[in-house]
Amino acid sequence: MRYLPHTEVEIREMLERVGVASIDELFAPIPADRRYQGLMQMEPSLDEPRLMAHLNELAAKNTGASALSFLGAGMYDHHIPPALDQLLMRSEFYTAYTPYQAELSQGTLQAIFEFQTTVCELLGLEVANASMYDGASAAAEAGLMARRATRRTHLVVSGALHPHYLETIRAYLRGLDGEPDMDVAPVLADGRTDLAAVKALTRDDTAAVIVGYPNFFGCVEDVRAVRAIATEKKAMLVTATAEAYALALLESPGVLGADIAVAEGQSLAVPTQFGGPGVGLFSCRQDLVRQMPGRLVGETVDADGQRGYVLTLSTREQHIRRERATSNICTNHGLIALAFTMRTALLGRSGFDQAARLCLANAEYLKSQLAALPGVSLPFSAPTFNEFVVRLERVSAADVVQAGMAENLLAGVDLGTFDPARKSELLVAVTEKHSRADLDRLVALVCGL
Repeated sequence: MRYLPHTEVEIREMLERVGVASIDELFAPIPADRRYQGLMQMEPSLDEPRLMAHLNELAAKNTGASALSFLGAGMYDHHIPPALDQLLMRSEFYTAYTPYQAELSQGTLQAIFEFQTTVCELLGLEVANASMYDGASAAAEAGLMARRATRRTHLVVSGALHPHYLETIRAYLRGLDGEPDMDVAPVLADGRTDLAAVKALTRDDTAAVIVGYPNFFGCVEDVRAVRAIATEKKAMLVTATAEAYALALLESPGVLGADIAVAEGQSLAVPTQFGGPGVGLFSCRQDLVRQMPGRLVGETVDADGQRGYVLTLSTREQHIRRERATSNICTNHGLIALAFTMRTALLGRSGFDQAARLCLANAEYLKSQLAALPGVSLPFSAPTFNEFVVRLERVSAADVVQAGMAENLLAGVDLGTFDPARKSELLVAVTEKHSRADLDRLVALVCGL
């Protein structure tokens, strides 16, 4: 948004209109002894070129801001075209709030409707809402929705689900029930959820089974097998996808039998930005729509038969009694949802597919190069998309991360920060932005330790 200062003439005209002689006179009702006297101790003002140079100098102090990044674990460094920033700066989008007045908000409502349509196509289900805060809150809301729809309380959650998602689900349940009625299934040696444990943990009062797709370790779960287990106890299946690009190549959760599918849309919307903001994608079967949290934009016609859009099914705590609300989230990440919609439109189906195939090819090349190094192995045999775990025998993952920082390279995520038993494991993510030379830089770093 542009800053347009007032000229002296404009200031004088405004003062004349309100009937005062000066700006100081506007503050006359405030007692003089309560007003600040003198000048504030501030650095002298700068002209625009010097100000821009100063800001660039400050920005350059951000460690790792220009580093080659292999970070993932829920936030992915994909290309975001400059066109997206320019489109988002349009004032009707940048300043828009909740579109309660449909007659004044058709553009915003249509944009959200297109967002919902894209989410439905991506996740393979019939209905999507107008976004959640992020993937973690979407996963937690999915658990609560399953409890409402089944009138059961128990959840079975994969231990390979993103730890932040897992803790968010626990926090939501703790706020409702005190001690969460939830069991966590262990992870097998191949990096996927122990389905025998899921079967043993699933009870007659289980509302849903929740799994990552791909999971936190980058491994692709056998969702159809989980569906079969959930069906035996008439429980729902919820999938949570942290990397949306994976859905260009993997079968959609809806096709695999998910009742509710959620995801994080950051990778298709905005840069990583030090961990956020993101945008939660949420979809479900059509017969569950009245239990869906958040809001939904619908398409209709007006009195003249012209197509129009309206905000509907917004059964949140500000509309009805709190205890009857489907969600207590009071707004969505509308601007990020709009960025997600624009980016997917710019990519198109073929562009989405091509970018995903580049991610997969780069990841497979890097896996093979790292696995060939002495003292390095790939602990998990399950298929992956663009993220995988490397096990180090001679150094810790923290050592690799520290060495990479010295070379302006973010080598990956130290899994020891989540579980001390995994301090020798590094989670590495690759995107279409990485060149062969970039991948070789990481291999050389690990080789030299």
